[in-house]
Amino acid sequence: MDHKHISDTWQRGSPYEQYVGRWSRQVASVFLSWLKVPAGRRWLDVGCGTGALCATIVDRCSPSSVAGVEPSEGFLKTAKENLAGWVALHNGSATAIPLDDASVDVVVSGLVLNFVPDQPAALLEMARVTKKGGTIAAYVWDYAARMELMRFFWDAAVELDPEAAKLDEGTRFSLCRPEALERLFAGAELQEVNVQPTDVPSSFSECDDYWRPSLGGQGPAPAYAMSLDEIARARLRDRIRERLPTEANGSISLTARAWAARARVTA
Repeated sequence: MDHKHISDTWQRGSPYEQYVGRWSRQVASVFLSWLKVPAGRRWLDVGCGTGALCATIVDRCSPSSVAGVEPSEGFLKTAKENLAGWVALHNGSATAIPLDDASVDVVVSGLVLNFVPDQPAALLEMARVTKKGGTIAAYVWDYAARMELMRFFWDAAVELDPEAAKLDEGTRFSLCRPEALERLFAGAELQEVNVQPTDVPSSFSECDDYWRPSLGGQGPAPAYAMSLDEIARARLRDRIRERLPTEANGSISLTARAWAARARVTA
């Protein structure tokens, strides 16, 4: 099977929300509680996507201002709809942030760094826009182990089609492991680097509730599922069903783990 046209890119917000956005919102809340940033700070969300983390900052952190930077026009459109003018949204990227030096107190990035080609440059750019003494923090899915909705998918897919391993985020993205995340932050000469797991429950009423978002066609797993013919797709669905920990009432309870890092800017 030709996997060349399967991309990590999400062009529209709706499929993302259905597939993983709902768990992203839960992780954002736990992540911000861990940061313990005082009220009245200027925040920037790098790779703000559909606005889940920005919205949680507005709701929970009493910021003086919130800005979001996002390269995808489709995501920016959804973010504008979701945030209703509460956040200053900019088209930009992690390595080209359209803000002045030392213009914010806190820079955060949720579930983005694995998709940035030059991660060290992104950390340096985040440090550039952060004032001295400010905070840089990020979190990434634990694709290799405890982001279980994806692990069940890819483990079943690879069992049926070994070539699918080339698309598995758990094997492609080293930054999904805590040691790599810590090295990245330390390499940017940030201080007081701290990494910890952030777990939230991901529950499904039944197998179809789990499976349906995998048919959205965007992102590696949904795009892979939709690249299969109907027979192969049904075989994958059934293999996943066999693996999922299903309760007597049909419900499924999984864990969505992200690894979170935070550090202080001192230069």
